[in-house]
Order: sequence, then structure tokens, then C-alpha cells
Amino acid sequence: MNCITYGNGPHRAVFLHGWFGDAHCFKPMLQGIDPDRFSFAFFDFRGYGSAKGSAGPFNLAAVAADAIAVCDSLGWAQFSIVGHSMGGKAALRTATLAANRVQRICAITPVWAGKAPLDEDTLGFFRSAAEQLDARQAIVHTSTGGRLPSYWSNGVATLSTKTSTSRAFADYLESWALDDFDDEAAKLTNETLVIAGRHDAGVPEQFIRDTWLKRLSNVRMALLPESGHYPMDECPLILAATVSTFLDPSHVT
Repeated sequence: MNCITYGNGPHRAVFLHGWFGDAHCFKPMLQGIDPDRFSFAFFDFRGYGSAKGSAGPFNLAAVAADAIAVCDSLGWAQFSIVGHSMGGKAALRTATLAANRVQRICAITPVWAGKAPLDEDTLGFFRSAAEQLDARQAIVHTSTGGRLPSYWSNGVATLSTKTSTSRAFADYLESWALDDFDDEAAKLTNETLVIAGRHDAGVPEQFIRDTWLKRLSNVRMALLPESGHYPMDECPLILAATVSTFLDPSHVT
């Protein structure tokens, strides 16, 4: 499986992108990541980027299987998982399949393992985003608190239409919004950090408190006051520092 790697350090992590992202979406934060401390792997979900021609399936179970396969291909017996948005839910699914191999889980503005609390109108609007660029832009704009330039949110939306197929985009929505493995995820004891954005209207701080923090036994939250749903773009160096400290807590800056 194709993947992008960064660094050659002892702390290993596989990164899982979000609905609008791809393997390159974490690149802005790498300017703050020490390659001698960390080894990171990034891969495209089926239907995205270098895997755009894949036949699927386009769901989080496939993402989890592929994440484990990537780590196997790199010879990683132990690894951490970092996931953004729907990638956070995929990180939980990965950990339920390989709990003894996963050292830490870092979930960035993530949806939870249960069904997303979307009413029928909102779910319908999200479904329309598979074919409608303006719906994609509206979702990105709203999830960052409506405070960032529309030029940027339009760019994120437009890029997503180029890096993923509409079929994959549509199918992943059904998986991250409707899959429910809450009971399995709640049994996880892996050390977990959930990174929330103060301006995130898509995955608000209170939602994270009501799900991740209540359901997991070994979890804490870091709140980024500068960020909405996309801290990789909104405050990449702050995100890099937060992730680095969690993945390598023994390091003294």
C-alpha cells in the first residue's frame, strides 16, 4: 500500500485524514515535528488521492484494516494513531481491532464511535455535499465558526472534489455518521488525547465531553482556543506541539 513517511525517530504513529482531507492534509504541522523523535506514516483512504481508483469499500472498517496493513508493511509492531474528524472515529475502530498494538490514540476534532447527532435535514444537507460544491464550502465554513476567509473554505472544498471520488465521499459519510460501535470503543483503555477547537461548530467541545470523555476510561482533552475544526491549517505549530508532547511525554523541550 502506498503511504508517505516522515522522520526516523522511535515514536511511531499512523495518521488518518478526515472527510475533506487526504494523506497530505497534515503537512502544515510537520514544520514543527522533529524527525529524529518521530516516525509518521500517512496514507490515502480508498477513493482518495493515490487510492482514488480503488473499488472500495469506502467505510471506516476498511480504513482501520488499511491502517494496520500500513503499519505491518513498515514493520511496526507497536504504534500510535492520530486521526482527524472522521479519522478520529477510524482511529477508535483501528484500536478495537489491534488494541494490544496501539500505544496511544490522538483524536483531532473527532466524531465519536456512535451515531453522529445529525437530524434528518442536516444529514440530507451533508449528503448533498457529495455532488454540490457550495454545500461542501458551507460545511467547512460553518465548522470553523464562520470566521475564516471564504477563499480558504472554498479552496478546501474545491480540493476535496479533486482528491476524492463523489462515490467515496458519499459512502464515507454514511460510515462516519451512522456506524455505531460505541460499546466496543468504550472498552478501550489505550491512553487517549482528544484535541478540540474552541471555534469548532461541527464537533463542539461539549459534544466531546459528552462522548469521548464520558465513555473512555483513559482520556483527557486539550482545547485549542485558536482553532475550529481544522487545526492543521488554523494553528499548525500549536497542533504540532500538542501532538508531539502527547506522543512523546518523556521529552523535555
